[in-house]
Amino acid sequence: MSGTPARTADAATAAEVVCLGESMVTFLPSQPGRLADVPSFGRGIGGAESNVACALAAAGHRAAWVSRVGADGFGDHLVEAIAGYGVDTSGVRRDPSRPTGIYFRTATDRATDVHEVAYYRAGSAASAMSPDNIPYATLPATRVLHLSGITAALSADCLALLHDLTAPRPGRPLISFDVNHRPGLWRDADASPEVLLDLARRSDLVFVGEDEAEEAWGVTGAAAIRAALPEPATLVVKRGAEGATVFSGTGDVSGTADTQGTADIQDAADITTVPALRVDVVAPVGAGDAFAAGFLSATLRDLPVRDRVRHGHLMAAAVLTVPGDLTAPPARAHADSLAALDDEAWGRLRLGPGWTGDDQEVRTT
Repeated sequence: MSGTPARTADAATAAEVVCLGESMVTFLPSQPGRLADVPSFGRGIGGAESNVACALAAAGHRAAWVSRVGADGFGDHLVEAIAGYGVDTSGVRRDPSRPTGIYFRTATDRATDVHEVAYYRAGSAASAMSPDNIPYATLPATRVLHLSGITAALSADCLALLHDLTAPRPGRPLISFDVNHRPGLWRDADASPEVLLDLARRSDLVFVGEDEAEEAWGVTGAAAIRAALPEPATLVVKRGAEGATVFSGTGDVSGTADTQGTADIQDAADITTVPALRVDVVAPVGAGDAFAAGFLSATLRDLPVRDRVRHGHLMAAAVLTVPGDLTAPPARAHADSLAALDDEAWGRLRLGPGWTGDDQEVRTT
């Protein structure tokens, strides 16, 4: 399958992207510190796949979110809040016997040792998703089906659903898969590397961070990750402050990396590396989902690979410069003008709070 999704027969009304996975009500701390010390929390929404759907809808795409929530007030809040971004929530089912998941988190970066997350999602409505209650045939017609490894960790039924959705079949939409390795969610942590590798290999477009690939599979560097994942037509390796590298096609990349897997991997014609932006970070959460949404948005518009990555960086920068997981993306014309900059001008950008506004001047250094 090519890196650009085919259009459905009814492209005028079909969802361009369907995102499937659990969303939860998230409680955001009123101040930094341990969960034991935070006096109060504000309510928000959190879920990798619904975050992508909200960002895409806010960027002007037809996006749908498919999931299960409880027949409770938190379920009402999730459906209403996500629909408020313009997302089609008609595929969300209510479970009368299982609750909507919730979680609490600290304000610190997820990657630090002091970050805490307290999940209350065991036995949630979404953990009961399966091929029986969300069969492939009932999903809205779409160009892209976006999934993540988080769903696979929720239950055996959820894993069976992902295996069903990623199975080869005639007319299958482009399968977008964000590895999203979350060791704390897996009951059998030893099984997660193999499960995630298998699901990634069954997908067409894969997003994975260098850090999580090393943690899950013991591979270091973009070229080594591609060697472990030769099947996806498009592999996006997120390299933190170094930017992102995209492998397009299924060509052999053996011999392009040194012992650390970090040699000059831009020499091959099907490999594109785009530096990250310099961002004045307000809160380091939600950037991965926003990056995926920006990349998918540009993919739907059939933009060049470089611009797909740049739109991913720009969407991530929008989220990094606000306190929560979601925010309004930059206007399309604004983002397009920044994505079109030459390499030198791109490298001089520095984005801070408020940069997405039409009347805001983007700083350069």
